[in-house]
Amino acid sequence: MVEAQINYVKTQGSFKGPKHVLVIGASTGYGLASRIVATFGAGAKTIGVFFEKAADEKRTASAGWYNTAAFEYYSRKENYFAKSINGDAFSDAIKQQTADLIRKELGKVDLIVYSLASPRRVHPETEQIFSSTLKPIGRTFVGKTVDPMRGEVKEITLEPATPDEIAHTVAVMGGEDWERWLDFLAQEELLADGVVTLAYDYVGPTLTYPIYKEGTIGKAKEHLLQTAHVLQTKLKKYHGRALVSVNKALVTQASSAIPVVPLYISLLYKIMKAKGTHEGCIEQMTRLFKEYLYADRPTACDEAGRIRIDDLEMQPEVQQQIAAWWSKVTTENLNDLADIEGYRDDFYRLFGFNVEGIDYAAEINPQVMIESIL
Repeated sequence: MVEAQINYVKTQGSFKGPKHVLVIGASTGYGLASRIVATFGAGAKTIGVFFEKAADEKRTASAGWYNTAAFEYYSRKENYFAKSINGDAFSDAIKQQTADLIRKELGKVDLIVYSLASPRRVHPETEQIFSSTLKPIGRTFVGKTVDPMRGEVKEITLEPATPDEIAHTVAVMGGEDWERWLDFLAQEELLADGVVTLAYDYVGPTLTYPIYKEGTIGKAKEHLLQTAHVLQTKLKKYHGRALVSVNKALVTQASSAIPVVPLYISLLYKIMKAKGTHEGCIEQMTRLFKEYLYADRPTACDEAGRIRIDDLEMQPEVQQQIAAWWSKVTTENLNDLADIEGYRDDFYRLFGFNVEGIDYAAEINPQVMIESIL
């Protein structure tokens, strides 16, 4: 799967982009795709930070571990610099380890991608443990969702979040740690002139607002955007930019846990694939880097100052079709109205399964090393 993403980037041609890149949350999804585009599209040297598990005598490694091993294998094969740090990116110790590696290998960084997706965070100063929740705010939510493995459309009821749950979610998924990373790298004098830092967001349609934009995760994303504005001011001395990119809805471990969203994505896939506008992580990141971040004439941001790489998803005709089908979709007609099989395939592929051309009965050695791991 990693090789396929690399090959896609190569078919799109090289571009003048970043040269020394730090990706925080680099082993899956948009973070991994960002690292691939920076390397194989712009020829960048990259350092990736993530928290994954190696294989042991009883179990395989986590999927992100194998993703990174594959990425580094192909990078070395083509003489690209790639090194990785495995550990808690929220911690000061990993920040220091990363800073030391940047100083030794890169000098300074000109792009910092912040793409962490974690359900919990231990604050490095207070040692308080924060756990995020996916809940509505202010009122009980009742709506449709789907069990994608069983193909069952059902109703779900979610009670509103408490003030503590809201605060915890903002602490985990908001911008505080992003700002701590930038402050620390600035303190260590590791930011290049013209540095860009980027975080990822999702907005979605009004039908997902109660559980997403207007829920606990929405509060966290509001804080993320506020942090971008704060960082933009701090980066003026470097002639730098702090940006938030609003990306398309895709099957990720995070999105699959959000009620309503799997059903929405299944409907969205059906429509966008029929229109020929469907994109995965690598297509999104290629377009983001080439048409927005490093374009001679980048497309303008929205009124909130965000890049909108979700533009094809949010086309009026796409959203109107989803709204029309939303009220009609049931377990009985799910396969007709939604691409539930495509959703399932994408979910399995997060963990390396359902990949075309792979013999899953073959014996393999799960003990795969990442040569550069620190």
